[in-house]
Amino acid sequence: MASIFHTSRLFVFLLAVSGTLSWGVASKSGTRGRKTAVAAPAKQTTRVRPTRAAGKSKAAAPVTTKASFQSRRGKLTLVSQTRRTRGGKLVLARASRFRGNNFVAGGPWSEPTFADSTVGDHIDGEDLTVRRAAVEALGPYNGTVVVADPQTGRILTMVNQKVALAEGFQPCSTVKIYAALAGLNEGLIDSQSNVRLYGRTHMNLKDALARSNNSYFANIGVKLGYDKIAYYARLYGLGEKATLNVPEETLGTIPDGPPANGGMGMMTSFGEGIRQTPLQLAAAVSAIANGGTLYYLQYPRTQAEVANFTPQIKRHVPMKQAADLIPGMLGATEYGTARRAFYDTNEPIFGKTGTCTDRATPTHLGWFGSFNEVEGRKLVVVVLLTGGAHVNGPVASGIAGQVYRSLSKEKYFARGHRPVSPVAIISGSSW
Repeated sequence: MASIFHTSRLFVFLLAVSGTLSWGVASKSGTRGRKTAVAAPAKQTTRVRPTRAAGKSKAAAPVTTKASFQSRRGKLTLVSQTRRTRGGKLVLARASRFRGNNFVAGGPWSEPTFADSTVGDHIDGEDLTVRRAAVEALGPYNGTVVVADPQTGRILTMVNQKVALAEGFQPCSTVKIYAALAGLNEGLIDSQSNVRLYGRTHMNLKDALARSNNSYFANIGVKLGYDKIAYYARLYGLGEKATLNVPEETLGTIPDGPPANGGMGMMTSFGEGIRQTPLQLAAAVSAIANGGTLYYLQYPRTQAEVANFTPQIKRHVPMKQAADLIPGMLGATEYGTARRAFYDTNEPIFGKTGTCTDRATPTHLGWFGSFNEVEGRKLVVVVLLTGGAHVNGPVASGIAGQVYRSLSKEKYFARGHRPVSPVAIISGSSW
């Protein structure tokens, strides 16, 4: 049966590329003499007979396959695809979309996986060593890389500023950082206890973060409820600008209540209803890396601004229990979802991946929020990839890992910090 679906999709793809905008596929239905026609001007029909896979019994083979397509405004769309078993049970198979000649494999995604992500960037105030490492690591992928100094809040490079400053994307599993902070601060979880998930399955915070377990973090959302989750999300920077004097940046959003799709469980495991910017994630990870100072991220536009740079504190946030996050974020690169970053005991990387489909765009997303520590110096690297099926959090972690390794080869972390002006506290609030 699988071979038929793949073959059908290949036919559709070839016709879409050649510019064919409408056609139909029909096959024999369960009623004798009836054919299922597809709404297409050409009334073209093709009978499809399933083949039996090796080792399968003849009785288990499906009888018919049906697929229907429509052409609307130049977009070829697979409306439905079904199969009927010998027992008469009708099962809906996977649906996909084909957008004219722009086909994004594997799902209804409109963003391309590959693009030149440096077009339109202004780099006069950037650290060019860091930018070179970030651009080379991102390569042909469509996405953004933001690198920041967590001790000052300076953005060292922002590759693909259009995406980094956009209205935000669903945070996917990076939302588990905020959920974990909420659970730790409320005393719901700790680093030692094993939490029962289902059946005989138990898991502690370290493994839940490292392996990005959805049930663990959905449980936090359900038990704490919307008000507390939204409070901590805002506390650590969601729903507000992460930068100072960067007018192009947007706020992102936090929903006004539990999302309709999945409620609080989906909100704290996949980020349902939330719009997060890469800069907001960079600011939150910086606060974890430096022990609780949420800086305004600043992006110098000229070398004169670099020379006169002054760190600006937004607020101090509770990080007493944040140390409990560190083993899980390290575990992600050691044995979990971020293994492509490559674990190194001498130059450890701490991070959290995220993978999901942002239905509002629509695009598939791959997130990785991280920081490292080498010879007492730390850098924050946030990667966001957009595109099709090949985009995911593990791929994003590999890009971040390459940034860190390239800078290490350049002896970047061995250089002393450039003195900066004393820290200014713009917002005197602390939490």
